[in-house]
Amino acid sequence: MTRYPEEPWHLAGQMYLSLWLVPARELPRVADGTRPLTVAGRGAVGAAWVVYENDSVLHYNELLRAVLVRDGRRPRVCITDIWVDSAASMTGGRELWGIPKEMADFDIDRTTGSGAGPVTDEGVRATAETDEGVLATASFGTGRRVPGRWPLTYRVTQTLDGALKTSPVRSRSTLRTARARWTAREDGPLGDLGRRPPLLSLALNDFTIRFGDTASRTVRPA
Repeated sequence: MTRYPEEPWHLAGQMYLSLWLVPARELPRVADGTRPLTVAGRGAVGAAWVVYENDSVLHYNELLRAVLVRDGRRPRVCITDIWVDSAASMTGGRELWGIPKEMADFDIDRTTGSGAGPVTDEGVRATAETDEGVLATASFGTGRRVPGRWPLTYRVTQTLDGALKTSPVRSRSTLRTARARWTAREDGPLGDLGRRPPLLSLALNDFTIRFGDTASRTVRPA
């Protein structure tokens, strides 16, 4: 049986994020009951590689794609595609929040500064692969560090047991500018990521995240 922690999950690590503005007709399908938030016929899509490490409740790698949506008039984030290399993360994500996690193999090569202290990445190359082939590859070259640690609070909305499930997320991280190049198998689920360059890319170094509500129940077996 696969066991996973109760919510909320406290996570920490490194994230490499790119954002695109995509024509509405090309947006991934989002949770029933929500609609993509669009301006001038375009919606916001983000894709990220994440390394959960340090004080995370689980340690694993992740590749995700998400769309900015509306739940009524409220802006939300909907995760449309996501892969991890932890069975506990996959099962917990599905059963707690309706996040459609799948399994994949990851190769994430980070070049880091020497010595103790926070990660200071000079470059990252990442690949995720399933039995069907390579999902995506990306290279990030990081630039200037933005002073301070930046807080971000938002809500993720998914479909769980036929209803909308909205979960709070609170995070804080150091930001660095980045240049990113994505490629993906054309016939794969992320084939559109390589068709246009990202509008913006960032490295979120040494982030902390609190994901989900306080739960009264304990760890649940799959």
